Amino acid sequence: MSIFEKIIGNLDDKREWKAMEARAKALPREYRNAYNAIKKYMWTSGGLTDWDDMSRIFGGILDLFEEGAAKGKNVTDITGKDVADFCDELVKDAKTWKDKYRAKLNDTIK
Repeated sequence: MSIFEKIIGNLDDKREWKAMEARAKALPREYRNAYNAIKKYMWTSGGLTDWDDMSRIFGGILDLFEEGAAKGKNVTDITGKDVADFCDELVKDAKTWKDKYRAKLNDTIK
């Protein structure tokens, strides 16, 4: 990673994130509100650390929501009643800040 990327971040990643956010804004209100609530939950409940994981997970949610909205489904028809469990299941194999701190702690104690 160049010093430029360290300072301002990867521009391709930023463009992709902005494109995903534009997709979210185009969703019907119920889906847009759910997407924003899910996004907040994921950031505050451990936070993803890897861009590939973030892109895959949030892009996948948008795909599901766009398809569900097109079919006239409710959000909970897609997520189930326990939306937090839906989110936790999506990130179960992704690296989170908790994983990063656990590894750091274990390395420090070694």
